[in-house]
Amino acid sequence: MLFHSVRFLIFLGVAFAIYWSVARWRLPRLWVLLGVSAFFYASFSPWMLAAVAWYALLNWGAAQVLTRAGAPGVRKLVLAVAVIHHLGVLCTFKYGDLFRNAITGLLRLIGLDVGDPEPLGLLLPVGLSFITFSAIAGVVDVWRGDASGKHSYLEHLLSLLFFPVVVSGPILRPSQLLEKLKDTPTLTPEDGSAGLFRIARGIAKKLLIADVLAAGLVDRVYAHPADFTSAETLLATVAYSLQLYFDFSGYSDIAIGTGQLFGYKLPENFNKPYHARNLFEFWNRWHQSLSNWLRDYLYRPLGGSRVSRPRVLFNLMMVMMLGGLWHGAGWRFALWGIIHGVLLCAVRMWWWWRGKPKEYSLLGATIGITLTFTAVVLSRIVFRAPDVAAAGDVVQQLLRFTPGLANVQDVVWWALALAVVAYVLPTRLALGAQSAFGRLPVPVRAALIVGLGLGMRQIATFEVQPYIYFQF
Repeated sequence: MLFHSVRFLIFLGVAFAIYWSVARWRLPRLWVLLGVSAFFYASFSPWMLAAVAWYALLNWGAAQVLTRAGAPGVRKLVLAVAVIHHLGVLCTFKYGDLFRNAITGLLRLIGLDVGDPEPLGLLLPVGLSFITFSAIAGVVDVWRGDASGKHSYLEHLLSLLFFPVVVSGPILRPSQLLEKLKDTPTLTPEDGSAGLFRIARGIAKKLLIADVLAAGLVDRVYAHPADFTSAETLLATVAYSLQLYFDFSGYSDIAIGTGQLFGYKLPENFNKPYHARNLFEFWNRWHQSLSNWLRDYLYRPLGGSRVSRPRVLFNLMMVMMLGGLWHGAGWRFALWGIIHGVLLCAVRMWWWWRGKPKEYSLLGATIGITLTFTAVVLSRIVFRAPDVAAAGDVVQQLLRFTPGLANVQDVVWWALALAVVAYVLPTRLALGAQSAFGRLPVPVRAALIVGLGLGMRQIATFEVQPYIYFQF
């Protein structure tokens, strides 16, 4: 049930009506929210519902022990068991074949012929990476004392299965939702209008920009780079960064808008990332919920920036390598993480030598934005390519310096132009459009959103694309 489908919009309308009919009563409200969340997730991975229920049971049990246990050793043991379990499940699905192939290779090195093992063929459940990181955050926060462990199993399950974020985030720390579940939700006309407008904006980002760029240029070039000129390959590489941004930020818009309709404010996930003047700033603006998770649950526990300089560089490399592997088991993800780790270390060392700029001049900001955007775009070649060898083919094609853009269709140029305009559009204009939308009657607003989805599907000439982050 894709967020930008008519089926989802119908589901959302029905869920909205049922939810607000019982919203004043706590238990009926929670059961309805859990029911619609389970229905939504089951449309992708029905069998995985049992695994999420187990995740929640383990977190609930760990929270009870951590709340009552006074012995530090017992508390650390409970934390370790929960975290190792969550990571173990994720690694089994994501890296099972990789681990087995590595073991097979080691056995062959010592002279043991183990044959060619069949692939495990484990299908990664939709949203497992996001659910796992959320579950880890939940138990760690209780262990640290940053969150209460006095919540019911039903609440723990709902915090992991909350349907706006369960598939592709933003990564929700359970404490952000658990504390709000006890309060009777409210929905002002302004909040309802803002939520609907956010959903409409997310649908437009996905269908009018991301999907057109993907099917019209990016997928074609990265499938057969040798069939395209260097100029077309470069344009496709830049277009992929635009596709990725509008695809994922569009999903986040719909998730945040949906949460707003149910009375919950979800964390923002993007803040004009291509305005970043350095890579550290980029990661503070891009996929913020993941960046903040890596900072709070990995980088700072490793010592962060409060340790020796060599250790700081090590911490940066570890975070980016693991951040890359979070996306998948392929070497291309590891290489992408290493590239960003090396670049972040280079920026950090430059600052140690020359000092971190407190302010940027117009020239300095322009140079910084250009260099950062270039580094982000080029590093994504290995992220987008099917494998490292295919990434090498793309780079080789870029270095041929062949001109010509004859293979770029008109619809792609229109999508690129729309992407640039939508990205640089001043915030005040977007708020003005949202305000104008809010002055319309509620039935008109709802009809406009459904009509928007139907109309764009009729206009678009390309097949609907799944969200990119579904695969992670």
